[in-house]
Amino acid sequence: MRALVTGGAGFIGSHLAEALLARGDDVFILDDLSTGSVENIRHLKSCAKFHYVFDALQNRHLLAEMVDESDVVFHLAAAVGVRLIVESPVRTIETNVNGTQLVLEAASKKRKTVFAASTSEVYGKSTNVPFCEDSDLVLGPTTKGRWSYAASKALDEFLGLSYWKEKGLPVIVARFFNTVGPRQTGRYGMVLPNFVSQALSGEPITIYGTGKQSRCFCHVNDAVQAILRLVDSGQAVGEVVNVGSDQEVTIEELAQVVKQRADSSSAIVYVPYDQAYEPGFEDMLRRVPSLEKLEMITKFSPQTPLPAIVDSVIDHFRGKREVLTTDAEAEIALLARAVSEAGGTATP
Repeated sequence: MRALVTGGAGFIGSHLAEALLARGDDVFILDDLSTGSVENIRHLKSCAKFHYVFDALQNRHLLAEMVDESDVVFHLAAAVGVRLIVESPVRTIETNVNGTQLVLEAASKKRKTVFAASTSEVYGKSTNVPFCEDSDLVLGPTTKGRWSYAASKALDEFLGLSYWKEKGLPVIVARFFNTVGPRQTGRYGMVLPNFVSQALSGEPITIYGTGKQSRCFCHVNDAVQAILRLVDSGQAVGEVVNVGSDQEVTIEELAQVVKQRADSSSAIVYVPYDQAYEPGFEDMLRRVPSLEKLEMITKFSPQTPLPAIVDSVIDHFRGKREVLTTDAEAEIALLARAVSEAGGTATP
């Protein structure tokens, strides 16, 4: 199979690219590196079946060419992270809605299967837990920028399903619930990498809000397996499917697990939402998926337990620190040698 992954240099996209290559597929990625990183795919560049282009979806001719070369399009490119969404609502809406429309339009011309990544955020403030795919969506007011991401992704879903119903384009929509693991950045407000970074640095582990809010964390490897099974099943076309774990944990409990697994002495502190994001910021108390549909279609459900998930993130951060330390030591040694040969004194 020849696969195009938009947002392929991102967190989930890079792991998906790995899995596709591991099973022998040809992989093409398109990423503008706005939130993705070259570091996420550097280890894949030597693979003969891996091809990458750093450009925007708005390059219609390039997008059309890459879609034409592919059998299936995994559309993961999106504005992500609560902080980015609050600070840049225009970018959030334009990136998500315009990007998805361009992908669907290009894929429709060649009738290529599209896997479209959506989010549990679309359930909004619903209290009908666990969230089922056919449940009502309960969004906050348009005066709260917090909900612009949810609204834009809901519109993405409407677009995708409309292309299926009206034009017969094979579209699969997956709503991801807190996917975590190695390579995820905390830059845009993702809770687990922020907790791990703080714990390993000895900084206070910072909880936004009361910490009583609960989430279900799914390891990225499990999420990738769900993606591949949905696309391969043939039964998910025209469907919306939850992808995530249903093992619920409060943010307070997550902080304690991270502190324990990292053997950290960090204090746990609380910051009100108004200070962390913006005045009047709204959040949902619980976010738990129903996985019945995923299990019915794929015969699969995520199984990685929370301690193992946290350990994988800790190991990743520690590995990065070792590389940075080694690189720094090497640079200092080179500097010292150069200065010594010049008859001077090195001052790192």
